Amino acid sequence: MADASAYAENIKKHASGYNQAAAERIVGHLGIALRNKDSSLVACSDQGELDRVREKWCRGKLGLAHSQAELDAGIKAICDKMSSEGGQKSRVTFYYLLAEHFGKLTELAG
Repeated sequence: MADASAYAENIKKHASGYNQAAAERIVGHLGIALRNKDSSLVACSDQGELDRVREKWCRGKLGLAHSQAELDAGIKAICDKMSSEGGQKSRVTFYYLLAEHFGKLTELAG
């Protein structure tokens, strides 16, 4: 399993609980992207990036069939929830919170 321990505290700061297996799956999914500082962060001010999060993570990985407006509202809710992080929003935490928001943590954990 991928090592999610480096992200556990940040996830716990924002999430209602902590599912280690789900966090490990997210870290494993992101893989090498986490080695690059820029790709390991989510910029809520970059609409192109938020569109990729919607299409690649929400629709692709989580398999959500929600409307674009519903997915965008969920992404905005996570941006707001993590606003205290400034421009340093961990992609692992962001993806974890999206999975939690849409009720997919248990499924993601396998």
